[in-house]
Amino acid sequence: MRALLSARIGADFNRLWTASAISNIGDGVTMAAGPLLVASISDNPSLIAGAVFAQQLPWLLIALVSGAWVDRLDRRTTAVVVNVLRAAALTVLTATIATGTVTIPVVYLVVFLLGVGETLADTAMGALIPAIVAPEHLSSANARLGATFSVNQFIAKPLGAWLFVISAAVPFGVDALTFAASAALLAGIRPVPPSEQHERTSLRREIGAGIRWLWGHRLLRTTAVSMGVGNIAFCAAFAVFVVYCRDRLGLHEVGYGILLTAFAVGGLFGAGVATRLSRRFGNGAVLRAGLITEVLVHVTLAVTTSPWVAAAVLIVFSVHTMVWGVITATIGQRAVPDHLRGRVSSVYLLIQTGGAALGSLLGGLLAGVWSITAPFWIAAVIMALITLGAWRPLREA
Repeated sequence: MRALLSARIGADFNRLWTASAISNIGDGVTMAAGPLLVASISDNPSLIAGAVFAQQLPWLLIALVSGAWVDRLDRRTTAVVVNVLRAAALTVLTATIATGTVTIPVVYLVVFLLGVGETLADTAMGALIPAIVAPEHLSSANARLGATFSVNQFIAKPLGAWLFVISAAVPFGVDALTFAASAALLAGIRPVPPSEQHERTSLRREIGAGIRWLWGHRLLRTTAVSMGVGNIAFCAAFAVFVVYCRDRLGLHEVGYGILLTAFAVGGLFGAGVATRLSRRFGNGAVLRAGLITEVLVHVTLAVTTSPWVAAAVLIVFSVHTMVWGVITATIGQRAVPDHLRGRVSSVYLLIQTGGAALGSLLGGLLAGVWSITAPFWIAAVIMALITLGAWRPLREA
């Protein structure tokens, strides 16, 4: 971890890193408080789930358009404006809660707008990083962002629930402040105008150019498909994880929370060792080992009834996912031309998000038709097939 923090990446990245950390805390606070808010208005499970769906829907609807817009505009300015608008939307929600006028449609509208903002901001920030970070520091930069995200998992969600107990409006007001602070920090980054290579045509042609470029790059196509299908496997297995913990491991709320904490611990460690592993063994070897690890994790969770084994496996799994994320992000940032970064990033994110949505749906169906361990067995088979298919292309990493 000391090595991770020792690299001097630059003042612009430090502003982006701090802005990301602050807004991630706000996101986590709202993620915890959002379902509590909907549940305080209605006890209908479908309405509660609907709020989550409303926030995810923009990824499926406008992710590709977001990428094209990001490549047309100054990425720093895009991120600043989007964060200001997200702060405004949350301020409106906070006011309706404080005045007792909040309704389910208002919540849905606000979380949908937050989701729209997320697609634009995440794509813009991802495309901005290679423009402000030297190529030799990209791995360390991605690792720092990943480590910060893991640390925030410890802080934000419990904080969100605690703030909601104090007052239902408070967590959303806090999130509004974090977006405003994030916007102020990002405004201090030097402007990054669109690439001169970008030729503005129709949105359809620009989106198509991003899709064709990604699909024509063998290594990035392989990692994108691997992560998309891997998300199907992961989310299918973990969509029913709370039930798995209760029925298979004999754990209740506290034990479930401890396992989630173990997952966050592994992610933090993975961020600390990702760059070192990449330099020591090479990207290809580490990525291949990660796929094998994922197969073994799903098999172990399918057969074990021990909470201790499950905790150990989750730590290993989260180390793998963080290392994989850091390495693949760095590969993409170095390989993708600047004028295509927003579009290629949006295609990548759409594949991942689509896989997660499909996996979450399949997990509940598999567990209902067969057993609570069925999603883990299916996930193991899926990842074994992905490992075989990706093995040779990953030599190029």
